[in-house]
Amino acid sequence: MAISPAPGEGPVRPVSVSLHEGTIAALKARTGKRGMSAYVESLIQRQLERDRLRELIEDAEAEHGPVDQSAVAAKRALLRGETAGSADAA
Repeated sequence: MAISPAPGEGPVRPVSVSLHEGTIAALKARTGKRGMSAYVESLIQRQLERDRLRELIEDAEAEHGPVDQSAVAAKRALLRGETAGSADAA
């Protein structure tokens, strides 16, 4: 049984996807013709990470209950170097 490579690993191979013309134009403008694959690869990897993080949060909330939003705000303020009073101003 072969083990599937993790996102970002394994050989590169072409795939076909369908995108709106406006999306393609914006992508080309941002990356140039040669940077499109790397850009799309990084976007997909980031989305997969976000999806997995959401799943982990849902699992934790199912086991431990919902996250305390006041605790989240306090930690966010701490990470941003804000004082407790300035957290609401953000």
